Amino acid sequence: MKRPFSYYLQLAFTLLVCAFMVVPVLMSVTAGLTSNYFQGLSSGLTLRWINEVLTLYSDTLWLTLQLALATLLVNLLVGVPAAYYLATSASRWARIFEELIVLPVAIPGLAIALALIIAYGGHGDLRTSWLFILIGHVLYTLPFMVRSVLAVLHSIDFKQLEEGAASLGAGFWRRFRDVVVPNCKGGIISGALMTLTLSVGEFNLTWMLHTPLTKTLPVGLADSYASMRLEISSAYTLIFLLMLLPLMIGVQWSGTRLRKPAAR
Repeated sequence: MKRPFSYYLQLAFTLLVCAFMVVPVLMSVTAGLTSNYFQGLSSGLTLRWINEVLTLYSDTLWLTLQLALATLLVNLLVGVPAAYYLATSASRWARIFEELIVLPVAIPGLAIALALIIAYGGHGDLRTSWLFILIGHVLYTLPFMVRSVLAVLHSIDFKQLEEGAASLGAGFWRRFRDVVVPNCKGGIISGALMTLTLSVGEFNLTWMLHTPLTKTLPVGLADSYASMRLEISSAYTLIFLLMLLPLMIGVQWSGTRLRKPAAR
């Protein structure tokens, strides 16, 4: 079948945009695997720079994973019940709270971090602890968890399911555990993956809240770009991508799973 000229024009534009986005990433990955970036692949491939990053910045890697998992745990314990309450409540205050909860997304991370420093910076033990960064990550990522679960709860008739379970003698916690949570599992998974992705990659807020002993992967990446040679910085970027890409793919996969029931 002969395709119109506009099809090839759109295809060329799409490939150009993809190349514009992908080529710099590939060049950065290549720089982290070559012995000398300025000589290119002719200098040979090596894992030396990755090993140096793991040696110099292994603490940032583990702290990043620790923060991401802790943020996920808090969001699950707080976000899922909050979404359930917002979905069941018909009060005006619930709607106001639902709008207020997304404010951290609209406010720049630097502003959130500054507010936290002003409010809690005087507590020395908290200020120098990784828990201080955790508070910021929870504030920033919690709206995504709540919104993901809310979207699923609004798309199903969970109240009727609860009424059926209540008629069989199930108490509140039994209904919440065995009826509500399984039926909004897709939203929970999507919100969890979004939380992990955002927590791992968050820089602006973390940069303001961190101390020399609580650097995360993005902050360490910025420091390596400023003080190290290009190969080490690029190896750092490669490790960063290896952590983020599976999470991003997981978010896309969970989003596809969520759209399938609606398509039916």
